[in-house]
Formats: sequence, C-alpha cells, structure tokens
Amino acid sequence: MANQSSPLRNQDLVNRYGEYDFAADIGQALRSQIGRSSVVRQLLPKFIALLDLESAGLITQHQGHWQVDQWANSSGERSPSPPEPSLPIELVSDAIDHGNGRTDGGWWAVPCQVDVNENGTIVSSPLVGCLVFQSDNRGIDPERVDRVSQLFVTAITRTELDARHRHRIAQLTSVLEAAARWQQTQLQDASDENTLLRQIADTATSLIGCERASIFLWDKRRKKLIGRPALGINDRPLEVPDNAGIVGEVLATKEPQIWNGNRDDESRVNRDVDRSLEFSTQSLVAVPLIGPRGETIGVFEAINHSENLFDASHVLLLSDLATHAAVAIQAQRAQKSLADSRDRLVRDAAQSTPLVGTHPNIVAVRDSGTKVARTDLTVMILGSNGTGKEVVARHIHYESDRKNGPFIAVNCAALVESLLESELFGHEKGSFTDANATRVGKFELASGGTLFLDEVGDMSPGGQAKLLRVLEQREVVRVGGSIPIPVDVRVIAATNQPLEQLIAEKRFREDLFFRLNVVSLSLPDLSQRGNDVLMLANHFLQHFCYEIGRKVPTLSDSAQTALLSHRWPGNVRELRNTIERVCYLTTGDEITAPDLELRPAAGASSQPAESSHATWRIDLPTSLAESTRLFQIDHIKQAIDRCGGNMTEAASKLDLHRSNLYRKMKQLGMRTGDEEE
Repeated sequence: MANQSSPLRNQDLVNRYGEYDFAADIGQALRSQIGRSSVVRQLLPKFIALLDLESAGLITQHQGHWQVDQWANSSGERSPSPPEPSLPIELVSDAIDHGNGRTDGGWWAVPCQVDVNENGTIVSSPLVGCLVFQSDNRGIDPERVDRVSQLFVTAITRTELDARHRHRIAQLTSVLEAAARWQQTQLQDASDENTLLRQIADTATSLIGCERASIFLWDKRRKKLIGRPALGINDRPLEVPDNAGIVGEVLATKEPQIWNGNRDDESRVNRDVDRSLEFSTQSLVAVPLIGPRGETIGVFEAINHSENLFDASHVLLLSDLATHAAVAIQAQRAQKSLADSRDRLVRDAAQSTPLVGTHPNIVAVRDSGTKVARTDLTVMILGSNGTGKEVVARHIHYESDRKNGPFIAVNCAALVESLLESELFGHEKGSFTDANATRVGKFELASGGTLFLDEVGDMSPGGQAKLLRVLEQREVVRVGGSIPIPVDVRVIAATNQPLEQLIAEKRFREDLFFRLNVVSLSLPDLSQRGNDVLMLANHFLQHFCYEIGRKVPTLSDSAQTALLSHRWPGNVRELRNTIERVCYLTTGDEITAPDLELRPAAGASSQPAESSHATWRIDLPTSLAESTRLFQIDHIKQAIDRCGGNMTEAASKLDLHRSNLYRKMKQLGMRTGDEEE
C-alpha cells in the first residue's frame, strides 16, 4: 500500500513545486510593471505546461463583442485566435454571469473582471474578460485547475489595477499642471479671456484625444449658450438656445452625458452647431461647468468624427478639467486666484501620502512641519534614503496656505548642469538648438505652490550658484530671455548627504546651505522608530489589500516580533515593498514571520527596536531633568544596539571618546558590562 501511494505523494509534491514556481514567475512579472498583455503573453506558456493543457488564452469584451486578447497552444505557438472548435461563448457568458469558473466538454472558462468604479474612482472602461483553456485530460484535478487559474486571474487583475492606478496618477498630474498654466495666463493678462479658453480647449483635446473641444458659457439672462473662440470657428462666437441638444440637457440636469452615434437618438444632437463648424459629430461627451459656489456657468464638450469613442473614463477626465476650467474662467473675470479649483485633487493627494507614526521623533517632525507650514520659511529635510523625505515635504505643502497650488518635485541629482537652467527656469523659443517652443520652468510651474528640491546635496557647483541667485532674487529669467519673471514659490530641500562635511570639502556652497537650512527637520531611520514599524505595516496592509480586493490579514505575534527586530536598511521603502509582496503571495488570514522572508542584518539586536522607549514615552515624568536623563539613556542604548554592542563604534557615532561614553553611562546609572577596561 505504501508503494502505491508513494508515487501519488511524489506527483503531488511535483505539482506543488510547479505552482510555487508559477507564483514566483507571477511575482517577477508584476515587479517589472509591464502591461496586462505582456504579463498574459509571458505567463500563458507556463500556465499551459503546468496544467498540461491543449491551449489557453484571455478573451475580453469590447463594445459588446468578444475578442481574443492573447492565445497560445501546447506547442508554445501564439495565434490571434484559438483553434477549432471556436470559442465556447455560451460557457464564457455563463462564467461571467455567475462570477465563477465553468467547464463543459473539455473547455474551461474563469471570469477575469475589473470594475469600472475601482477604489471609488472611474479610471477607464471596465475590464470584462475570461481566462479560457482547453484540456483533453480526463484525469485533470479540478481543484488544482481552480487553484492555478485563480492565481493567474489574480495576476491579470492586479496588473490591470496597477496600470490604472498609474494612469490615474498621470491624469491628475496633467490636470494640476494644466491648471497651473491657466493660472499663469490669468495672472499675466486678466482681460484676455479668449487666450485662456483656447488653452483650456487645447488641453482637453490633448488629454482626452478628441478632435474638437468646445466651451459653451451660459448667458442666463438671454437663455443662450455661447460657444467662444475655443470652438475653432474663426474667433466668432456661436449662440444656441440653452435648452437645445445634449448641451442643453447637461445644463439643465448638471449631469454628464455621452452620445456615441446612436441613430435612434439623433434628435439629441444639435446639428446647427455641426453646420456652423462644418463638422459631422458622431461621438460626444459633455459635462457641466460648475463654479466654486455650485453655480452652473456653462458646458464643456468634446466631439469626434468617429463613433463609440467615449466612455465613463472620458467623463471623469473631462469633469476634472471642467472643475478647474470653471474656476479659471471666473477668476479671469473677477481677477481672482485659481486656488479653490484644486481643492478636491489636493485633498485626495494629501490623504494618499499620510505621515504615519507616533514615535516622538516623528511626532516632533509632524508638529514642526505643521508649524513651519504656516510660514514661507525654507525647509531642509535630512534623512537616509527611504525614510520619507518627500512625504514630509508634501505634509508641509498640504498643511500650508499653498495647498491649493502645485507641488512640483525635482530630483537635483538627475539634472546635468547643461540642462539645469532650462529645467528649472525655462527657455524661450529659439534660444538654443531644438528649442522649438517656449518652455515654462519648474519655478514658474510651482508658482503659488511648493518646489521640492530632492537630493540637493548632489547638485553641481554651477547649479548651486544659479539656484542661490534665484532664491535671493525671487525671480527667474528664462534661457534666451531678458525679462525677469517673479516667482512666488516656497522651497523645500532634502538630502541624505552630510552637508557640513561637503561644505568643509568645498563641494557645497556655504551661502546656499544657509539659504536652504532656515528650518531643519531630521528623519530617523525606521529601525529607530519602535512600534511605528507595526503602524506602517498595518497601513500598507490596508492599502495593498484594498487594491487587490482581499480581506486584510492580521499580523501574528511572530510576525510583529520579526518586524520590530529587523534593522530595515532600506527604511520605510523596504517595509512597503515587503508588505506589498506579502499581500500578494500569501492567502491566509494571518501573516507569520516566515511569510515576511526577512533576513536579519549583521549585528542586529534580538530585541525589538526601542522597546525601552515605553517608559519615557508613555509614563513621561514631570521633571525636566528626569526626562532629559531618560532620553539620554535611551539614545545611548540605541547607539549601542545599532553597533551590535561595539562600544568603540557606538562612542564614535555619539561623537564621544570610548572612556567618556563609559563615564556618561555611569553618571546616568547605566550598566556598562565591561567597566574594568
């Protein structure tokens, strides 16, 4: 009996190892951040081989029709369509309707869907698809098929969600940058409304990919919608009744509308506008222009010659643009700021990058950041790589009066001196070879907001001199230009370099250091933040589990101990990557220490980092002298732990001689362990 079961157990082990390898391949594909089609193309042959299938592929629904996205067979060949017999569409529809896998006659269909309203935000049209495969193996294990296919489907949906998230971030960034440009136009010439309207329409045409963008402003007294020169009809306004066509519906209901060439609904389109434009509209999307106080001021419309080109994602993007356009138009008329137009996007951005933690150092940084945010003082943020310097900079920005302005981040280490001026200060058309158009620099883009100069310690000497001049004069001159342009920018700098040492070595200007270092904030390494590690881990667990649609697991006692004991050389960035990997590769309700796959650093303490902090952090004494003594004890213990008990190295980090360190420990009542030396 044992001899008969042994081959079965061996085969089961082989199957399990194959599944583990497949999961590892999926993890590698996801880390490479390639698109959905590339992930499916890369994993299909491995999926077929793992389950010994005849063929397999992904089919998706487009405009009500099924089409093959990717297909491959057991020989490794890829083809745009499956072999005969044709696709089992009824089986696919049945799987989609029931939301789970279906099988019939050797065919399998496993639904693969991403909702249009993912994370409460429409980022693109929904993904409706099925993983379809065929097998002639009657002895195939249904449970194993379900397990492996669900793993594959999860990889596909995760790839799609990641791509949509990146796409949405890019959209919001483009909208904010466009709003900043519109603000500059309004500030430069408050009387030229046509230029602003052209800019708004051009932005919509570029971002949405439409052929025309139209802005209809509402003349409430005359009951007319007036299409301004942004329509592209030789600078002549076009007037239509405010109850005519789809734009009239949008104005009345304040609800977006989409029309995609439905001949049965032709009456909704005002063909008088087409005749005026000499344009045959076959696709149309329109959204209301609503001002900051909720009043409707017009309708924003995008049109195309071709049918069925617009969906809910275009409504969202056009609505984002319309929010800013409405405020820009009103600000143009009333010579007001554009600040209120970005309220919603600013709140979303601020909530997406919270400064998590209750460690005293983090609380101090957060409190100091909030205080300094109320001023325009320049801030220098110091900290190792991955400690969250940009998160602190964004915290300061969103707590300041500039929160409705842009937040522009620049990596100074990536700017070579030859491109520095053009990147930071902009250039005029024709100022140098390939300068085919005027370009606005980062300082101008950040006007009214915050400019974050990351890795400023790596800036070239020439770049330092040019930056110092702008900080002193508060104005820029574009390359090839002669007119100084005032800039209202709050500058926040950051570095992981020892600037005092660089100054001593003549590698960093001392006068620039004084300009940037008006207020200094230092971020501790993650290994020094104690229980913040657990807070951050749970924060990332919530974030990533929400993204992939799984129940949030709990951290076991062993996992918490491992997280607290690990030295985290990569700081918060390393912790984030660890939790992201765990969220995808584990399936249980509890995460254990082995799931984390943490490797202890050399010399790491076996005790959780900063466990000794509980006394002075929670039961803080009222005496200032006693508080100071406990702080010094804790600080010395941290240094010794980080150095693996090496007292000489710990003394060096504390800027003390070894004997002075022992003397200080005795004064504080600490046990030294080798006091005879």
